[in-house]
Formats: sequence, structure tokens, C-alpha cells
Amino acid sequence: MSTSAEKIVTSTHDGQKAEHKQRKWQDYFTFNTDHKVIGIQYLVTAFLFYFVGGALAEVMRTELATPEPDLVQPEFYNQIMTMHGTIMLFLWIIPAGAAFANFLIPLMIGAEDMAFPRLNAVAYWMFPIGGILLMSSFFVGPAQAGWTSYPPLSLVASKWGQEIWILSILILGTSTILGSINFITTILKMRMPDMDIHSMPLFCWSMLATSGLILLGTPVLAAALILLSFDLIAGTSFFNPAGGGDPIVYQHMFWFYSHPAVYIMVLPFFGIISEVLPVHARKPIFGYRAIAYSSLAIAFLGLIVWAHHMFTSGTPGWLRMFFMATTMVIAVPTGIKVFSWTATIWGGKINLNSAMLFGVGFISLFLIGGLSGIMVASVPFDIHVHDTYFVVAHFHYVLFGGSVLALFAGIYHWFPKMTGRMLNETWGRIHFALTYIGFNLTFLPMHQLGIQGMNRRVALYDAQFQSVNMICTIGSYILAVSTLPFVVNVLWSVFKGEKAGRNPWRALTLEWQTSSPPAIENFEEEPVLWAGPYEYGVDTEMIDEDSSIEEMLAEVSAEAK
Repeated sequence: MSTSAEKIVTSTHDGQKAEHKQRKWQDYFTFNTDHKVIGIQYLVTAFLFYFVGGALAEVMRTELATPEPDLVQPEFYNQIMTMHGTIMLFLWIIPAGAAFANFLIPLMIGAEDMAFPRLNAVAYWMFPIGGILLMSSFFVGPAQAGWTSYPPLSLVASKWGQEIWILSILILGTSTILGSINFITTILKMRMPDMDIHSMPLFCWSMLATSGLILLGTPVLAAALILLSFDLIAGTSFFNPAGGGDPIVYQHMFWFYSHPAVYIMVLPFFGIISEVLPVHARKPIFGYRAIAYSSLAIAFLGLIVWAHHMFTSGTPGWLRMFFMATTMVIAVPTGIKVFSWTATIWGGKINLNSAMLFGVGFISLFLIGGLSGIMVASVPFDIHVHDTYFVVAHFHYVLFGGSVLALFAGIYHWFPKMTGRMLNETWGRIHFALTYIGFNLTFLPMHQLGIQGMNRRVALYDAQFQSVNMICTIGSYILAVSTLPFVVNVLWSVFKGEKAGRNPWRALTLEWQTSSPPAIENFEEEPVLWAGPYEYGVDTEMIDEDSSIEEMLAEVSAEAK
């Protein structure tokens, strides 16, 4: 571990000064094993790729403003679409979840670091390497295969672009596997002695479920891509029908990972919402164990729903019925979470700050995505809207509404802990308003486009759809502009923002017992599990943002008497 550090002076509750060591800015550009450094490295790198993926999305929406392919040619449009989807999933949402997990898990369970610090650093540095390699595939031959990556083998120029794409996904998948091993081991083996599994924060439960899905699903995708590489380079016929192969097998292997990947992307942010809402509603979480075990239920059911993506690929009727039933059943544990979050904020002392606004916005958008998910789980309806913009609308409401809004809620909530500075609330509210309006204006009309039959993955479409597409394009511009106040807010606040105490939200989880930002060793004194993570109420309302552990205990003891 790098040992370079600087001393930060903070005020204690008795007015005296205390010193603790913190990282220097140079440490964030090195091979560092500190989980907090790695978490911020993940987050910043993921945002850089997010800007690239978002720029590609704006090119796509600008092209779709008119029926004719007047901005980019259809072949190039397909390349942009493939790269946009790959970047947003593998280089943005999944690493962003890992960022929060790296920064928060040891702090939340009272540990000094992750179980395998060096492995953690290796997992991070595979991420930018894989990302750069992924984007380099964009410039090697025409990638005409589309999102599922199976090209005609005659496209020699495309072959090497596909190979680079495959290699990058294998590197990124290995990175997530290494991270998952670390998360599971840390949560199960490194909790402080007083913290049993039913008193740890719900974010840890979400990461247990996510990590299990990664370990079970990612090797299957890796196997499919390795076999595909043999087809491309060695001339085998695992998936090539000309040689007796079956491309449907590739679809099964691809979707066996890629539908659980939806839950790999949303489960960490379910955990973030479970942390944000009780704090800013000043109420205990409703149904702690129901939320915890529903994460595990989602992970299990997520492994047996993949073939609903293949209802139109010749799937037998009896198998369609099975996957239709499992897809609908997975709405039950998801619904438990939504009802529990709603019950948590119901009647609470709600503080509508930026974190809470994004948290409530997440619930509303994810609910729309969940309801449309039940619709496409039905075989007759799915056949009607398959490969249309209804599906595009559905998964953006699930993934953007169910991941990105929760991600921003987490940033506004834990930014004081990460940096020692508060984000500006006015800019935060502007950011939320533009994001919420822009997102709904972009994707809500796509439900109508899909029901009317507009196919996705095409740059050329019938003129009857132009007016709705123009609305979607205008919404995408608003969504793009929404990023500007956020970037300005972050850059300004890092250097000039109001200084945060150790616990500006008067929260109860262990990460708020240490300084902001945390010391290198995480805790200046031994953390004390003096209350449950969500026991908000009268006994905890007197906690000051700079209270020491001893003062917190004294206040609660006095209040109890």
C-alpha cells in the first residue's frame, strides 16, 4: 500500500484539534490498495466512460430526429449503437456499483480494508485497460454484428474488431469476478465482532446478491465469447450454421449472463436507496429482513428468466410458459422492495434535498420500468413488441431509472464522506429537475413508438414516427444538458464547497463514525455498534454532525433515562 499521506486537522466536539492522516491527490493515480482510493478511482473512471457513452447516444438521437439517415450511414449507426450499449453497461453502471461497494463496505462493517487489497487494485486496473481496448475495437473494421456480437464470418475486416471487443469483455468480466470474490469474503469474514449478518446495512446484502450473480453468470458469457473466437479465428462451427453449428446456443449462453446482468446493474443501487431513504425521511427502514432476503430471491430468480429474450427464436411453447412464469414471479421480491421503500418514507420527516429527490425519482421511474417488464413477460405481448422501441423504453426505465438516479442519490448522500465537502443543494435540485424531465421526455414516448411497430437498431424508419422521435431527441438534449450542473457542482464543491462534519446527515451506519473524508486506517478510534443501522427516532435526533462516539452513546443513554 502506498504510504504517502497528508495530515488533516479537524475540530472535535470539545473544541480541541485532532490530526489524522489522509491520502494525497497523487495516490489516486497510482496502484494503491486502499479501498477508499480504489472506490473513487472506479467512480471517476466510470464517469469518464459515461460521458463517452452519452455522447454516442446523442449522435444516435440526432440521427433519429429525421426518418432518413442524413447524419451517419446505417452501418456506422449500428457501430455507434453497439458501442453505446457496451460502454454504458460494462464501463459505466457495473463499475459504478463496484465503486460504491469498494468505498463503503469496509467502512460499513467496521473493517480496515477489503479482504484482498492487492487483488482489489488489480481488479480496478483491469477496468480502464479493458475499457480502452473496448473503444479501440470501434476503429478496427466495421462492426456490423450489432449488440449480440455474432457477425457473418465473411466480414474479414469486422473479424478483428470483434476479436478486440471480445478480449475487452473477457478482461472486464475477469475484473468483476475478482471484485466479487473480494466483496463476498469481506462481508462474510471481516465484520466487526458485534455485527451479525442481520445487523449489517442493506447495501451489504445487495452486494452479496450481486456478487453471487457475477460469479455464476460471468463465466458462461466468457465461455460463449471464447467459443465465438474459435469460430472467428480457427474456423470452427460452434455457432456457425454453415458448418453445423447453432446460433441459438449462442443466444442461450449470451442471455444466461445478460439478463442476470440487469440485476447485477440494479441490485447495488437497490442497496443505495435502502441507505438513503431512511436517513432523509428520519424513519426506520420498513421490512429490513424482507428487503435483505428479497435481494437474494432476485439473484436466484434472475438466473432462470433468460429465455424470455428468445420468445421469437423458435422456443417451444412449454418452455415459453416456464420462462413467462418465472419472469412474472421475479416481480414479487422486486415489489417487496418498492412497497418497503414507500412505507419507509410514508409519514416521515422528509428532507427533500438532492439525495432524497433522486431517491424518490428512482422509485417512480423504476416502478414504470417494472410494470412494463411484467407486460413484456407475457408471451403474446412480447411477440408483438419484440425488437421494437417498447423494449428500449422498458430497459431504460429499469436501468437508467433504476440505476443512474439511485447512483446520483448515492453521490449526493456520500459525497461529504468521500471529500469532506458538501455539494451545493441549488445546483443539485437543478440537476434533478433536468434529469427527470429530460429522461421522461426521451423515453416515455418510446412506449408508443414500440406499440405502433417502430423497430429498434435501425437508422431508417417510416415518416409516420418522425414527430414522436423529434420529441425523444429534444428530451435527450435536455438529459445531456442535465449533466453540466452536476459536473460544475462537483468540481466547485471539491475545492470550495462547505466543509462537512463527520456526520452531516446524523446517520447511524458505521461509515459516519469516522472523519470526512475517512482516515487512511478508516477509524481514528474503535467503531462502536451503538445502534442498529436504521433505528431513527427520538433517541437519535439529538446527534450532532460532529459528535464523537462517546458523545453519541452519552446522548442516547441520557435520552433513555
